Amino acid sequence: MDNSPLSLFAHTHASYSSLMEKRLGYGRHHAGFLYKEWMRKGTCGGSDPAFANAGDLLCSLLEQSDFSHPELIQTQSGGEASKFLLKASDGLEMESVMIAMKTSGTLCISSQVGCRMGCAFCETGRMGLLRNLTAAEIVSQVFVARHRLNFDFNSIVFMGMGEPLDNYEEVMQAIRILADPQGLGFGVRRLTVSTSGCVDKIYRLMDEELVPNLAVSVNAPRDDVRMKLMPVNRQYNMEDLYRVMDEYGQRTGREILVEYVLIKDKTDALSDADDLALYLRGLNVRVNLIPYNSQSKHPFTTPDDSVIEAFFQRMRSHGYLTFLRRSKGQKVMAACGQLGNRELRKSFLINKSPC
Repeated sequence: MDNSPLSLFAHTHASYSSLMEKRLGYGRHHAGFLYKEWMRKGTCGGSDPAFANAGDLLCSLLEQSDFSHPELIQTQSGGEASKFLLKASDGLEMESVMIAMKTSGTLCISSQVGCRMGCAFCETGRMGLLRNLTAAEIVSQVFVARHRLNFDFNSIVFMGMGEPLDNYEEVMQAIRILADPQGLGFGVRRLTVSTSGCVDKIYRLMDEELVPNLAVSVNAPRDDVRMKLMPVNRQYNMEDLYRVMDEYGQRTGREILVEYVLIKDKTDALSDADDLALYLRGLNVRVNLIPYNSQSKHPFTTPDDSVIEAFFQRMRSHGYLTFLRRSKGQKVMAACGQLGNRELRKSFLINKSPC
């Protein structure tokens, strides 16, 4: 469990109440009321009637609790998608994206600063992994979006910086806190974890009490192509990935979101669509096509609109429920594959240098 000083972000309702009782010798139920008010309203004044005649206890609870969260240092509006940055105590920055919808929005959160998976088409991957985020820092992104930026959203996706399953323990603790009915109260069907294909961790995920929705970045129609784009394919090839997706679908009864990046002359041919359709045969999936988004360095190119549309229609002709994710937030580097700050990596490594 996260031992961060951000106590209200690091625990579920029950564990926070137990912690306060252990510190004070009493106050378990009142601590629960405090936790609930902070998580749901973003304020902590002891508004529950139970505190009417328990002012001293309220003061003790407030003194024993840490209500801090990472500093909100920047917001950037990019139309339907906006990005905000939080600064951790060590100076590293967490990036989160708010995606507006017609009814209620989606919040895209990070699980790491940087990423060690090294996908060739991803800005975050070029940063390398600076460190994992704690459960408290992950939940803080949700808290700030809701209570400080007043963003209305009903779903959360772990699709920001980092590979969530590479930070398994902290991500799972964050999911427990997010799903806590006495706190933020997101059902697990409103939570989606996106992975580049950490097969062993997906098997582990299926054994959890709370199993989130699964999104898998396939991004290639065949092993020879995926190997060049995604180093994880050297450890877990597409056959391994197929088997775990099949088991996830059978055990949970849920549809998997397959993510596929369209890169000009790499993954965008109609024959690639045919191969992808063949690969996915028998799986309970829907397909999300993502045209490549430009980055600080441009190793690849976005296909022409006509090519994107043809690929989309070919996948639909194969009978797959297919969506085309048009870029949102591209101007502020908030689109898929654009999160990350390579200059932050340089300054971080310089500051850590013993010289």
